[in-house]
Amino acid sequence: MQTHISTAFEQTPHIDEAEQILRSCVHCGFCTATCPTYQLLGDELDSPRGRIYLIKQLLEGKEVTQKTQQHLDRCLTCRACETTCPSGVRYGRLADIGRELIDQQVGRSPMPMMKRLLLRKVIPYPKRFATLLKVGQAVKSLLPEVLRNKIPDKQETISHTPRPQARQMILFEGCGQSSATPRTNVAVSRVMEKLGIDMVRVGGAGCCGAVSQHLAAADEARDFMRRNIDAWWPLIEQGAEAIVISASGCGTQVKEYGELLADDLDYAQKAQRVSALAKDICEVVSAEDLSFVKGSANGIRVAFHCPCTLQHGQQLVGLVEKILSRVGYELVPVADSHLCCGSAGTYSLLQPKLSQQLRDNKVAALEANEPDVIVTANIGCQLHISGGTDKPVRHWIELLEEAIPGAH
Repeated sequence: MQTHISTAFEQTPHIDEAEQILRSCVHCGFCTATCPTYQLLGDELDSPRGRIYLIKQLLEGKEVTQKTQQHLDRCLTCRACETTCPSGVRYGRLADIGRELIDQQVGRSPMPMMKRLLLRKVIPYPKRFATLLKVGQAVKSLLPEVLRNKIPDKQETISHTPRPQARQMILFEGCGQSSATPRTNVAVSRVMEKLGIDMVRVGGAGCCGAVSQHLAAADEARDFMRRNIDAWWPLIEQGAEAIVISASGCGTQVKEYGELLADDLDYAQKAQRVSALAKDICEVVSAEDLSFVKGSANGIRVAFHCPCTLQHGQQLVGLVEKILSRVGYELVPVADSHLCCGSAGTYSLLQPKLSQQLRDNKVAALEANEPDVIVTANIGCQLHISGGTDKPVRHWIELLEEAIPGAH
């Protein structure tokens, strides 16, 4: 694709990167076949190819409006198009750059702007999020169904006192997950302990930065990244094997720290090191000997929703399914497994109509073969899907933990 970037953007950060991505697109249209919003709306401007043209027009100095902004807002950043693209277009990165620039060009009206600011000032901060969650759970029965379905039931706190192990890895606890589904990190610690690995919690670490990144607050996102790097660095210098992440959305973000901080002279090398150490929990577990667990699950039927951030963002397809099958769970087929469930970080709150359509389609596919339980690998997907089904929806690591003798 030919580009003629406006001189007004010559000094704009990341403009060369954006232009390179634009030029890699050959506008073949393969991406439209796997784009969830295009499948729902049938509008070329709500497809990756259409949004690429909109960003191209923006960077070439052509007029852009709130309508342009709306088409970019409707993108889930699921990155299914990246998996499909034969040219390797880094669409997700281009979308982030485009959203930030278009927000600067056309702005937002007060209410949408305040909503986005509120999300950025609550979700990434565990104490704030936990407080709001407790309030929501306390009044849940009084709320309309549409809001009630977005608030998870309170999970019973499970204590776990780890025993020191020979191997050491850093546990990424995240922000929302530690409050909404605390059992997940406990299950991670218990499983890893059985594998001889000590999960080290780091108090100074926090949000991965993805919420800010995808809400066009790139500088704020980089501040979160630097804070995490500073918190983890002493343990990395001491030889920690990996940074283990059980929320695939966070994992995708942390694995891209090296790219996102490449122009930061103080953090570039450290960020590359952090990204190299970042591992989804399925990567770690799949490399370990699980023969002592084989057959412990007694054929429980499981439908696995592979989050977009796991299959498209991290390109880790099939690992979770193999792990669960190895220990005795029966994996049922799920149609259209490449399509997004509609959670997509804050998308379910900012684009509720499209999000619910995608969730309803996903739930129908997950329930079609009558599983006993639905599992996934990302907190956002877990909470979103659970609002549309009566089936239990859990993180897959909890099922593995239940199958390991003596892990409870």
